Amino acid sequence: MSVTDDIPAVFLEKISPRGLEAIQKTKDFVNEYCLPADEIYAKQISKDPATRWTTIPPIMEKLKAKARELGLWNMFLSKRYEEGPGYTNLEYGLMARYLGRCHTGPEATNTNAPDTGNMEILARFGTEEQKAKYLKPLLNGEIRSAFLMTEKGTSSSNALNISSTAIKNDKGNYVLNGVKWFASGAGDPRCAVWLVMCKTSDDAEIAYRNHSVLVVDAKRALASGKARLIRPLHVIGYDDAPHGHCEIAFDNYEIPSDEMPHVILAKEGRGFELIQSRLGPGRIHHCMRAIGAGEYALLRIAQRASNRVIFGKPMSQRESFLNKYAQSRIDIERCFLLVLNAAHKIDISNPKEAQREIAMAKIETPRTIGAILDWGIQVYGAEGVSQDTELARMYAWNRTLRIADGPDEAHLAQLARKEAKKFPQYEAYFENFEARQKALSKL
Repeated sequence: MSVTDDIPAVFLEKISPRGLEAIQKTKDFVNEYCLPADEIYAKQISKDPATRWTTIPPIMEKLKAKARELGLWNMFLSKRYEEGPGYTNLEYGLMARYLGRCHTGPEATNTNAPDTGNMEILARFGTEEQKAKYLKPLLNGEIRSAFLMTEKGTSSSNALNISSTAIKNDKGNYVLNGVKWFASGAGDPRCAVWLVMCKTSDDAEIAYRNHSVLVVDAKRALASGKARLIRPLHVIGYDDAPHGHCEIAFDNYEIPSDEMPHVILAKEGRGFELIQSRLGPGRIHHCMRAIGAGEYALLRIAQRASNRVIFGKPMSQRESFLNKYAQSRIDIERCFLLVLNAAHKIDISNPKEAQREIAMAKIETPRTIGAILDWGIQVYGAEGVSQDTELARMYAWNRTLRIADGPDEAHLAQLARKEAKKFPQYEAYFENFEARQKALSKL
């Protein structure tokens, strides 16, 4: 089936012929290669604790080679960046929709988080040295990265609460102290760079200028013994090896003098600006992959219902099931339009101008898709919570999206505050409305 049948008509004319071709290729690549490879990948993950975190399933390099052959590589890096293939956020969003249907697709196309966000801010703010050492091998899929922001026991969605520090010593070198956790990708043996959000000053009068992002050589830091990868954390029971979501401790880790000239990303004190730049498009990427997961769940649900006979009649023929299925389609379409609108708003303006649209998509999509995945699990019964379907893993991944990159409550509160600022305008509107009514009565 052509992808033109899958794209809402209002957005179809905004997609270039080249973008449309890439979207079709992505859909075909996922269906023909990635979905069949998911089970192979899972079986190839080592069960031996000694090698579980030191080896990569061989199927992945084969998928990456095929993706590069097809030209499906780094599609996330929008046309704003010379390092990217030149697609819009809207076009890549439609590709991410299909990539979200499988586990292997994002890494196979080098569009996996957190590397996408890290590559984007390195492309935008990195020095030539940072780009040569880290961005180029990341773009080539040779290394992996992690973003170290979240901290235990505090509301890290408000970066003012981040307490890990990088303070200069007598030699003028930063010394890192603190504990980060849920550093996704840090467990991967190929992880070579950490982007670390920390406090570089403590001036109450410039609270939003106290934080910086440091570009840290991960392997060198771990080799020093002053930075420790404590453990991989589980996400609803999944350790996501060899990717991992890790707890990392810094105990007086001194940035080596030769790294100091290029350890700060952009400039000291610009941490808030950097994370907002990084998270805006990333939230859209997450939402689009969630859309794909929800659509794939509906395919599974339809398959199960067609083959599950209840009291002599297939579930798929029962009115209650059909009504629920139709409503789920409507719910996904609603989220789909929200996300595409946000992606297009970023394309024609920037992430800051699209905050309202991004917030709406980020709030609504994960909870809507979560409800559909939950229903899918229920339709499958015990099999739904087992490893024999993708639904349990998809549910676990999707559930984290209501927390990752800012929890629902934070985005909802921010959206509410922005909307509340419009209330005086509405008051004036109705005052003018009454005046117009009086004027009209005199005609």
